[in-house]
Amino acid sequence: MAIAESKHAKNAEANSAERTFLPDFCNTRVIFLVILIAQLLAFILSLAAGTSRANFWVYLSLVSLFVQWIALGNILVLCVSRRILKGLHPAIASISYYALSLSVTLIVTAVAMWFTPSENLQSTTLPALINSDFLVRNMAISAIVSAVALRYFYVQHQWKSNIQVEARSRIQALQARIRPHFLFNSMNTIASLTVTNPSMAEKAVEDLADLFRASLGHQDQVSLKEELNFTRRYINMEKLRLGERLTIKLKIEEGISLNTKVPALILQPIVENAIYHGVEPLTQGGTVNIDIASTRDDLHFTISNPVGDINIHQKRPGNKMAQDNIKQRLHLAYGDFSKMEIRHAQGFYTVSFNIPFEADNIPIEADT
Repeated sequence: MAIAESKHAKNAEANSAERTFLPDFCNTRVIFLVILIAQLLAFILSLAAGTSRANFWVYLSLVSLFVQWIALGNILVLCVSRRILKGLHPAIASISYYALSLSVTLIVTAVAMWFTPSENLQSTTLPALINSDFLVRNMAISAIVSAVALRYFYVQHQWKSNIQVEARSRIQALQARIRPHFLFNSMNTIASLTVTNPSMAEKAVEDLADLFRASLGHQDQVSLKEELNFTRRYINMEKLRLGERLTIKLKIEEGISLNTKVPALILQPIVENAIYHGVEPLTQGGTVNIDIASTRDDLHFTISNPVGDINIHQKRPGNKMAQDNIKQRLHLAYGDFSKMEIRHAQGFYTVSFNIPFEADNIPIEADT
């Protein structure tokens, strides 16, 4: 019951995050962008004012100070109210954001006028403040800028949502590609084992069931441990078929976190290619090397396998399908922060790629 409630809470939180198109105004990158846009707006307002060249920089300084106070006020209010806004319906959240933004502009403008009354404002009473052209002009500018910002946030959210949908579609397409020929080979292997080694056949059926149960899970990301376990199950099935012709050497750098999040089905398809297109066509078989290392910011995967002349002149179809799929998924998920490199030299075919860290490091256990 507790597990079910925990999963329900996580799903509810994920759904709430997905439907919220407003950015996190507590994020450093968002804060920097808001301040930068505010300064660009100050430049535009100063240029539009048509002041003399001698007074331009003084006027720009005053406008920048005023605009930045409004920007920082918006950041503070929207950061504090982030948790409340993300739980609301998108339409209500938009209206609330709009109202909060205008309120901040109203308060900052009123305070500025109260402490620095101009010649056009003969009195600092509330009616005089409300009827001032300065206040009306600022509220109009704020209304337009806030509306444009809302539209921008919404378009960005839709764009990111489309990317996530496309990434899920690619994962499902990759799962569908893996199943047919692998299932056919595995069932033939199990059929032969039922006569020669029934206990091993029973274990193979259990491994195959666990393998496909994991592959049917529609997850965008899994932990490194889960991806390694999934890959091990696949390797165990292939070892039953290829026997001593297949050797796997897995090397993981000490200290890498097992909880590091990686895209689902990011390692197994590359290993499958290495076996199916590299080791299996060789009469003597070969070794697939899997190296996982890390830097301060990235997790690095390197998978290499031997190749012979048959791989050069008589390549099996579909060799690059998984590679291109994974390359595009990495680009969709991490942009230019992730790259895939493919090398074919000195009788070895090597695929390497990196994944930016997204979880705290937990020292890896020795038996891995």
